[in-house]
Amino acid sequence: MLQQLLAADQVLPGPAGQRIADGAVLCQDGTILAVGQRTPVERLASPTAERHDFPGGTILPGLINCHVHLVFDAGDDPARAAADATHAAMAQRAERLLRSGVTTARDLGDRDGLAIQFRDRHAQGLRIVASGPPITVPDGHCWFLGGTASGEAELRARVRKNAELGADVIKVMASGGQITPNSPSMWDNQFTAAELAAIVDEAEKAGLSVAAHAHGTDAIAAAADAGVSTIEHCTWLRNGGGGYDLRDDVAAKIAERGIFACVAWPSDWRGFIERLGPARAESVVSRFGWMAEHGIRMIPGTDAGVRNSEFDDYAGALQLYEHLGFDRATIVEMATTRSAAALGLSGTTGKLAPGLSADLLVTTGDPLADLANLGELQLVVARGQAASTVA
Repeated sequence: MLQQLLAADQVLPGPAGQRIADGAVLCQDGTILAVGQRTPVERLASPTAERHDFPGGTILPGLINCHVHLVFDAGDDPARAAADATHAAMAQRAERLLRSGVTTARDLGDRDGLAIQFRDRHAQGLRIVASGPPITVPDGHCWFLGGTASGEAELRARVRKNAELGADVIKVMASGGQITPNSPSMWDNQFTAAELAAIVDEAEKAGLSVAAHAHGTDAIAAAADAGVSTIEHCTWLRNGGGGYDLRDDVAAKIAERGIFACVAWPSDWRGFIERLGPARAESVVSRFGWMAEHGIRMIPGTDAGVRNSEFDDYAGALQLYEHLGFDRATIVEMATTRSAAALGLSGTTGKLAPGLSADLLVTTGDPLADLANLGELQLVVARGQAASTVA
């Protein structure tokens, strides 16, 4: 296959702090061959290599969205959307993710394994890490996706079923949610600590990690005790509602055990904050800084597919963290190197290094000077395949 040589004003290979001025990346057969300063990398390229220069641009790893739902359509009726989901519709959503710079997406809840089937039929383009139907209680949060189970025996059987479907990760609804009518409230536990531990144990037997949806603090604590790999939303709602219960001991345990937190806020986070009002918004967003202060490693995701959370503008979603005071280099690392580690993909993607997948972006300007430049894309390459060119 023809080699591709990409050069730009700078390369940000990852993690934060690494920068190569006047850099280049050489790729072949979907794999990165070399990364470094332009002249030495150019010498490694074959005479027939395709050469692309991006003056003023930045080359960096492809972005990772750690929480999406390809079977949902961002509308008001997720159950209907999931029932009507087709691979054609999912392909359109995957393309929108790609065009926003996302080269890897973790799908955390589909109907009966649709995202797994879609992953297997699309070996090129967007890399998908799929959970299959999330495990929930009968009539529980997202029961309509087909993953209901009750009692330890059924829970273990459901984990095995998802593994047989080809799941990359097990998703469990440790708490209730807000998109399923007549189901447990967001702060309610759906499983006991022992049941969550059984799910983690069975997943480990299959070589799989566990992602736990948990809004309530009690559910967060139970998920941490069970040893999940990531906690989704991690909202810290007080039992019974009525505010937040930020427990230092639970936060310390999450940090100590290396569990990642994915708060999964949409690209339109500004609109959400505006609707909350200044006082309540401050209460809601302050927990992000509190988690960071406790050493909890946060990873970004958008819950794309649920109401008002589209599959576009990942750069806009990442600006939430700049609003919260995170520096830009750290934000880029969160969306690349750190997310790859959380998903078990450090040996595959998340940085630019020889032997890793050719997943990369070329931005028009410098995202370390202006994070919005992550949305000004000249090229998106996923697994060596050019997915989007602009201008």
